Amino acid sequence: MNDQSAGKPRGGVLTWALWGAAAIGVAAVVYIIAQSASKPPETRTAVASSGAVPTAAETHDVAKKLEHPADGSAPPAYVFFDGHGKRLTAADFKGKVVIMNLWATWCAPCKLEMPTLAKLAETYAGKPVAIVAVSIDKVDELQQAKAFIAANAPLGFYNDPDAKLPWALKPSASGMPTTIILGKDGLERGRISGEADWNGEGAKATIDKILAQS
Repeated sequence: MNDQSAGKPRGGVLTWALWGAAAIGVAAVVYIIAQSASKPPETRTAVASSGAVPTAAETHDVAKKLEHPADGSAPPAYVFFDGHGKRLTAADFKGKVVIMNLWATWCAPCKLEMPTLAKLAETYAGKPVAIVAVSIDKVDELQQAKAFIAANAPLGFYNDPDAKLPWALKPSASGMPTTIILGKDGLERGRISGEADWNGEGAKATIDKILAQS
């Protein structure tokens, strides 16, 4: 009996010690989580303190977004169609700087940037620059796509009903919209993945540079 009586306090102390350790552990975890939530990641702090957070205009600036995944290569001899059903390839626009924009009516960023492409077409009217916005909408969405382009004059309507042009590019397009810029020699000078502001100074500087080079 004495042995049992002596053992009870030891068990009670051990139990309370374990509960105490668990409580301390939980408190420590809660503290760490609270500290993490109250302090932004170090990289964000560095960006904010340096003032390097891009503005909306900078995010969509053509000059900043321009990539050169296939600079100097020829575009694919892939057939698409104009609004009258005429068969065309990128080579048919040789002699002009070509901004070939791949888009679709189901692509919200495509539709957001289209008015800026229309403004670009106005800016370079009468110059050797062609804005070729190629819809990859299927036949059952053709009228909707045509109506959208008609509302963004002076852009013309072009369509790839098989929607294979994005994959015919080398490398293939990473998403919609994708814009390929070709020099007057018909060779690729760069491309942009995603929405861009084609009415900004970056777009004009880029096109003017390519006009002067090719």
